Amino acid sequence: MTDGTAIAGPDGRLRCPWGLSAEDYVAYHDEEWGKPVHGDDALFERLCLEAFQSGLSWITILRRREGFRKAFAGFRIAEVARFTDADRERLLADEGIIRNRAKIDATMANGRLLADWAPGELEELIWSHAPDPATRPAPRTLADVPAVTDESLALSKALKKRGVRFVGPTTAYALMQACGLVNDHLHDCEMR
Repeated sequence: MTDGTAIAGPDGRLRCPWGLSAEDYVAYHDEEWGKPVHGDDALFERLCLEAFQSGLSWITILRRREGFRKAFAGFRIAEVARFTDADRERLLADEGIIRNRAKIDATMANGRLLADWAPGELEELIWSHAPDPATRPAPRTLADVPAVTDESLALSKALKKRGVRFVGPTTAYALMQACGLVNDHLHDCEMR
């Protein structure tokens, strides 16, 4: 049991408690979460995976990430934009992903939409909502980590205004955390 502060893992390194809750989380916590992600395709992948996570645990998505990458052409926007009704049916039958019609349709629609954006436009829009790190004290416990912020509300609104689907403020904040727009590793976490 933890009080929500950083705890030592089997290797003695202090980590956010969730980063030790399952073996799959250790590498994700240490090597990916909170590290800056750039590039439209890379951000599109994270946006899609966060949308698929909605209502589920992240570990469910993390364990199926390779299946998602295979099913969605590596999340290359130009390729997803060309998906057809036959692809939708293929995805709905794919046991390697979450077979949720609304989320699959949103991913395909977002791919078509983003294919018409200028190169770098998605990255610019997302990163324009990164808060000033100087204004955000490091969280000391998990209770200090918000689910939604003013910035994630603004990012969600900006994406929705441009036609992006399945990106509410909580999903937008999870995207911000995962892609390094914010650093929510706990104060004592060695990955901070």
